[in-house]
Amino acid sequence: MSPIPGSGLAKGLAVTLRTMTKKHVTAQYPDVLPELPPRSRGVIGLFEENCTVCMLCARECPDWCIYIDSHKETVPAATPGGRERSRNVLDRFAIDFSLCMYCGICIEVCPFDALFWSPEFEYAETDIHELTHERDKLREWMWTVPAPPALDPGAEEPKEIAAARKAAEKLAAAEEAAAVQAHTGTEPGTEPGAEPGQGGPA
Repeated sequence: MSPIPGSGLAKGLAVTLRTMTKKHVTAQYPDVLPELPPRSRGVIGLFEENCTVCMLCARECPDWCIYIDSHKETVPAATPGGRERSRNVLDRFAIDFSLCMYCGICIEVCPFDALFWSPEFEYAETDIHELTHERDKLREWMWTVPAPPALDPGAEEPKEIAAARKAAEKLAAAEEAAAVQAHTGTEPGTEPGAEPGQGGPA
């Protein structure tokens, strides 16, 4: 069935009429900054204290836009008779945002939470070479990273918090037992009134 002559023009005019009746909103940027969603991917911030120079982010980056340099330092033995250890020290961490496609793989694969999304987006440059930002600039963006959202009240407790709570409860119980022992003058595992070194009834 052939289309009715002029149907395309009628559809176009219908779209125009619907658009004409809508209220227009003008964004007053840059005088008024936009309210971005919480999970906006603006730029990547670096928390270098957590970085262990594992190179996982650079290896997984599909654009190869992360540049990392480091050197090894010898750490003296923590205890007498122990052996010295070596650790990686970060010298350079840079991201070329002219190549970055903001996929977030580097943030996802980082095992030590050293990379985070920041909502900052005003870092345009007139020279493309200036879009390679070093770790000092990435560190500045770290302080613009929003706080993580609150946990769902019905969600399971994180394993790290559960383990820390158990350790704290165990320590508190040990301190309480030591305080009771110091107060009563008994050895652990003995009953009040029993001679030291003797336990309770078998």
